[in-house]
Amino acid sequence: MRLRTPLALLGAAVLVLVGPPLLSTGGGTGTGTQIPGLRLMVPNTPGGGYDITARTAAKNAEDAGLTHGIEVFNLPGAGGTVGLSRLVGEHGNGKLAMSMGLGVVGAVRSNDAPRTLADTTPIARLTEEQDVVVVAADSPYRTIDDLIGAWKKNPGGLPVGGGSSPGGPDHLAPMLMARAAGISPRDVNYIPFDGGGELLASILGSKVAFGVSGVGEYLDQIEAGELRLLAVTGPERVPGLDAPTLQEAGYDVNFTNWRGLVAPPGLTEAERSKLIRLAEALHDSDEWRASMERNGWDDAFLTGEKFGDFLEAEDRRVVSVLKELGL
Repeated sequence: MRLRTPLALLGAAVLVLVGPPLLSTGGGTGTGTQIPGLRLMVPNTPGGGYDITARTAAKNAEDAGLTHGIEVFNLPGAGGTVGLSRLVGEHGNGKLAMSMGLGVVGAVRSNDAPRTLADTTPIARLTEEQDVVVVAADSPYRTIDDLIGAWKKNPGGLPVGGGSSPGGPDHLAPMLMARAAGISPRDVNYIPFDGGGELLASILGSKVAFGVSGVGEYLDQIEAGELRLLAVTGPERVPGLDAPTLQEAGYDVNFTNWRGLVAPPGLTEAERSKLIRLAEALHDSDEWRASMERNGWDDAFLTGEKFGDFLEAEDRRVVSVLKELGL
């Protein structure tokens, strides 16, 4: 599932919210994974990476017969920290989880949020993906060198948009690009949006010179010719996309994003284990594997305490990178 039109997104939401239980197509029995009344919170607007991940996971879990009646809802604000505060406030609620990722780690720092991911129950890291550097189809920049050449001449005059708050992936990636190109990150005019859906309109409307977001969010627009893909931020080219890595283009950047699930604090061990079992069964399903391939997501599965240790390490990494960039 990728970024769609509003009507298509509405249709997906209706399917998840009120559709009847779906028969399994992947052989899943749902033993030990059924959580009646499970709700998945998306802490940003429809169409962003957290939204796509949550709705894809919900539909795949239902298609595989792992559980039924999952409700996906959006609670955007402050880079995901509004949703995070709501999640932490749902102490002991074993039927709630939140889709999140590196962007929430950064938003906690940039917004000096009162609640952090250390206050949650880690469930699973699901995916890893590259960011893409894109411009509108009518942009004068046809290659990454064209863009960076113009950017170097006027860093503040070429605003870059991202779907995360400062400290999040769509902010860190262009800052690392700037440094690799010899541009001071302090001179970059970064404009944050609350998710890839909001960012898309500004790229297409030339409100920003270019945008940086997850590959899975904009595949449809790239394939339809609405967006021009200039480069990807990871170590290898994305299969099926005609664009170099930043490293290939001569810019020393190797950057990827990740997404996962956390739950409220105060869960019983049985509640925590059931959420982890559901994530494990989803990860092993044919439906989820197909979705990962379709969206350009890499497998980065990690659960429980190991995911919690990873979250602590990511917080330290974000702080270190922001200090290193002078931000």
